[in-house]
Amino acid sequence: MLAMLFSACESKSQTMDSTKFKAEKQTRTASVILNEKIGKVFPLFGAFEERKWATGWNPTLIYPATETIEEGTTFKTNGHGHGEKQFLWIVSKYAAEKFLIQYLVSSENRYWTITIKCYSMIENKTTAEITYTFIGLNELGNKINEQAIQHMYKNNLKDWEEEINYYLLYGKAKPNE
Repeated sequence: MLAMLFSACESKSQTMDSTKFKAEKQTRTASVILNEKIGKVFPLFGAFEERKWATGWNPTLIYPATETIEEGTTFKTNGHGHGEKQFLWIVSKYAAEKFLIQYLVSSENRYWTITIKCYSMIENKTTAEITYTFIGLNELGNKINEQAIQHMYKNNLKDWEEEINYYLLYGKAKPNE
């Protein structure tokens, strides 16, 4: 009896091991220069402050009860095409004193992290280093990730730089062109 159970488990394990799917990892980093002191810039990378500069950004809070950024803050957003209906976001790292925030984002096909670290530059300038790391959960996820990272970094996040600097200058989101 024990031999049959072991044999059944062994064959199931071999079946799972023989799958052709291989998760792929895609990582890119870019830096943007923002025209304000770090203390004013860093909060703009919080999920709810991002509404100020990112047209159409509208997260739905899950946890905590108020729009507070802390480790564990959880929210969702609509998906961005590819048949993915929504994304679940969790603040996985938050160290305000180090000007560091990281989000873990997931869908049914993939997950990724977005890590943002800000550095003070000369007076009234901040560098934000932004790293996306995508991992596919299935073949479709691998394909979406490859397309997403290419699209996201086609201008090395200079669109983020323009949008944030526009907000810092005019106090509102840059109009869509």
